[in-house]
Amino acid sequence: MLSLVVFLPALAAAVLGLARGLPDRVARWAWVLVAAVETVLVLGLWLAFEDPGRGRLAFEEQVRWLPSLGSSYHVGLDGLSLPLVLMTNVVFLACAVHALTERRRPRAQAALFLFLQATCLGVFAAADLLVFFVFFDLSIVGMYAVIAGWGHRDAARSALKFFLYTFLGSLVLLLGFIGLFAASGDAGPRTFDMVELAARPPLVDRPLAGGLVLVAVLVGLAVKIPTVPFHTWLPPAHTDAPAVGSAVLAGVLLKLGTYGLVRIAVPMLPEAWRSLAWVVVALGVVSVLWGALVALAQTDVKRMIAYTSVNHMGYVVLGLGVAGLLADGAPDASREEAAVTAVSGALTQMVSHGLITAALFLLVDLLWQQREDYSLDAYGGLARVAPVFSGLFAVGAFASLGLPGFSGFVAEVQVFAGSIALAPVTAVALLGILLTAALYLRALQRLVVGPVAGRSVGLADLAPHATVAVAGLLALSVLVGLLPAVLLDVVAPAAQHVVDALSGADLP
Repeated sequence: MLSLVVFLPALAAAVLGLARGLPDRVARWAWVLVAAVETVLVLGLWLAFEDPGRGRLAFEEQVRWLPSLGSSYHVGLDGLSLPLVLMTNVVFLACAVHALTERRRPRAQAALFLFLQATCLGVFAAADLLVFFVFFDLSIVGMYAVIAGWGHRDAARSALKFFLYTFLGSLVLLLGFIGLFAASGDAGPRTFDMVELAARPPLVDRPLAGGLVLVAVLVGLAVKIPTVPFHTWLPPAHTDAPAVGSAVLAGVLLKLGTYGLVRIAVPMLPEAWRSLAWVVVALGVVSVLWGALVALAQTDVKRMIAYTSVNHMGYVVLGLGVAGLLADGAPDASREEAAVTAVSGALTQMVSHGLITAALFLLVDLLWQQREDYSLDAYGGLARVAPVFSGLFAVGAFASLGLPGFSGFVAEVQVFAGSIALAPVTAVALLGILLTAALYLRALQRLVVGPVAGRSVGLADLAPHATVAVAGLLALSVLVGLLPAVLLDVVAPAAQHVVDALSGADLP
């Protein structure tokens, strides 16, 4: 069943790619149909899911692949990955609905996005480092093609910059994976299996080697997240990508990096993670503040949203970093509870940011489609000519700045409650929320309120299919905001397992 979820989009992509005579309308609806079926299948997995316990996976499947390297096609889900798999399918479904009026090579676009969907699902389902790496690298190829093939302005240059940065990061990541593989031979046969590596972490009591491998993994994933100072590829990639490309890039691809931290770096290198915890915390705090400050300075609304991703991903890094401040083998119930809260917040933030930021990128496509201009100063009074767009943009802005009632609030309050309890100095990152509120209120003031001015004159409102795509994503953010138990019942046990691995608790 899980392999069907991973490979169904790839199979559909192959069919669409070969069916050259297929009418554009059929290709567009085929993309919607496959994305909808995928979402239903994952909802079925969600309903059948029960926490498998620490060190175990649900819906596990394993087939021999490269036995000489201790590598197999091994996939499975737990509370870390299942919410991200569902979020991925929801974001791709929203993009498919949004692209129903796409005129530029819709069959090729549908095939490419379905391929990209399969690669992202493969990363979240992978339980083998080589399988993880293969899907991770293929996602880079897919997004490069999206930006280069359907982007605008300086798309070719932005696509090349994206590819070179992220591909170089993936090579550094591979170096870290090989280090884990080589070290795994100390306690048995060498392996790339993620379950085995988490059950018996290599490089324990070898601080120098463990630190070097963790640095390689951290740098490789930090490029993908992206954290400061590895974020410079992000603004041009977002600005020049098509709306659906930006939605997938921000909503899903950035999570491949943060997911790698919680799935690979923390459980497989717990001792090194604790040693470098303050470095990770510093990276998180700097990303929070730097991302918000630079976003505040932007006059291009799409670049502004792009920089808020650096800010929001900083919360995830911060939440995972402070968990490493737990002392090895020294149980302290209150500190452990705070660490679980911070990790739960980080996991919730991954899902929340995916929903909200994807919605915002799909929304601002209205400005490009009709005026080819993202400048904040070029518009005014959109509430009068485009009330649906304005209403949804306001909802998205309030959701992104973490207003109560939205998923962002649930995520951020957990991250800060856990972080400040473990390291009070991290309270400085609260300034990021204030700055985010300021930049979104400024954007609302310039775009939405006041008299109709500039390029707003004659602007048509959001089309019904685009409204459905955006409203669906924001409705899910509200659902998590009002009924957080829907998500936290799955996430919290997984966060506890992560903290148990960090604190050195034995596997049951």
